[in-house]
Amino acid sequence: MYGEDFSSQHGNGTMSGNSSSGTFEECADELSDFVSTLDRYPPAVLAFALRAHLSGLLQALQIQGEWSAAEVADFMQAMAGDLGEA
Repeated sequence: MYGEDFSSQHGNGTMSGNSSSGTFEECADELSDFVSTLDRYPPAVLAFALRAHLSGLLQALQIQGEWSAAEVADFMQAMAGDLGEA
């Protein structure tokens, strides 16, 4: 799903703001709106489905050479830290 066609389908935007197709805030708002339509699924099912998609996205970023393995590890570590703050 996120393999070699990732950059051609989704642009080469990064979290640093190089995207010309939208901002982080716009993307987060759209994702939030979409996730709210999935209320028929238990939270654990959503978590596993989102995990699968996130894994694919991170792999695509590495395949495309946009993120190194260290950058992916840093991202995952920051996300784990976010969970610790909850």
